[in-house]
Amino acid sequence: MADPRAGERRPLGRRRLGFALLTVVALAGGGVAVTALVTPERPSTDRTDAKGRPPATAPVTRGDLADSSRRDGTLGHLGERKINAGGPGGTLTWIAPPGSVVKRDERLYEVDGEAVRLMYGDEPMYRTLKTGDTGRDVRQLEENLAALGYTGFDVDEEYTAKTAAAVGRWQKSHDLKRTGTVGPDRIAFAGSAVRVREAGAGSGTGSGGGERIAPGDRVAPGSPVLTVTGSERVVSFEVPAAEAGSAKPGTRVRVTLPDGTRLPGKVSAVGRTAKTGDDPQDKTPKIDVTVSFDDPAGAKGVDQSPVTVELTGETRRDVLSVPVNALLALPDGGFGVQVVENGTARDVRVELGMFAQGRVEITGAGLREGMRVGVPS
Repeated sequence: MADPRAGERRPLGRRRLGFALLTVVALAGGGVAVTALVTPERPSTDRTDAKGRPPATAPVTRGDLADSSRRDGTLGHLGERKINAGGPGGTLTWIAPPGSVVKRDERLYEVDGEAVRLMYGDEPMYRTLKTGDTGRDVRQLEENLAALGYTGFDVDEEYTAKTAAAVGRWQKSHDLKRTGTVGPDRIAFAGSAVRVREAGAGSGTGSGGGERIAPGDRVAPGSPVLTVTGSERVVSFEVPAAEAGSAKPGTRVRVTLPDGTRLPGKVSAVGRTAKTGDDPQDKTPKIDVTVSFDDPAGAKGVDQSPVTVELTGETRRDVLSVPVNALLALPDGGFGVQVVENGTARDVRVELGMFAQGRVEITGAGLREGMRVGVPS
């Protein structure tokens, strides 16, 4: 069997075969196609009648030939994380409901009636910020204040009196005491808007699960209050490590949703570590792949719904192609097609290009669009 790298453009090796067919075999799980030479146990007369004409014909076509593969995927959201309680702890009095999306400066939860709001940033809110402090968390806070329209300070890593004044104005807008300082009892950082998956530590991915909480429960500093994901809809799937090149970042895809809707997107992330799945019958190392939609709002459906991902590979523009089963092995080596014209048939030697969509790219002397070539009945 030939190298199973789908879409790779290469001529097949020349071998003396009395007769051969090229077959396209789909890998289990909707994977990429592979090509193989098969020598049938039947006489070559199956392809011709008594006058040397084939039982059926197909046209030579000209157009674009695109290699693609299909994968089973899962509809979901960006990476899961937990938001832990800040401040001294207390009684949980309100929590953002599951399925809701929380954006910058909106409430995540309340403890003893005091709201903790979301700000954007990768650095955790681990201390109370005040005049004289420096660091990345200071810059993050100032970036958020500026994005909310509070001005009069430089966005840098220094918490100055001007920063404190802007914080005071932010506090006033939420009916808080204007202290000019702010800490984890008021702000939690996340990289972007978040979607609430569930309250507490959630069920998790392991067998032990996690603790659920609800308003009225006591929360301690550092205890999980919310399990959240990114707000953007994405699709995740796996590819065998040996085929990772078929799903590079930026690769264009089409996703078919459970309701039949097809949406365009692209590969946005590819895992760096191969791992085996849970299937004891399949220990092939695989890599996680994430797909982002061009229009995430159009990706409707229940979380963890099965979807189909069609990866677009190489495209050959304006080429001649024939069905794969039109190929035959010439007695003196190489491959050809049987051209049928004016009631007669003749063999034409061809060079092979890309295999895709059940067709093969061909070049050869005298070949043109619209010609008829022999195929098995």
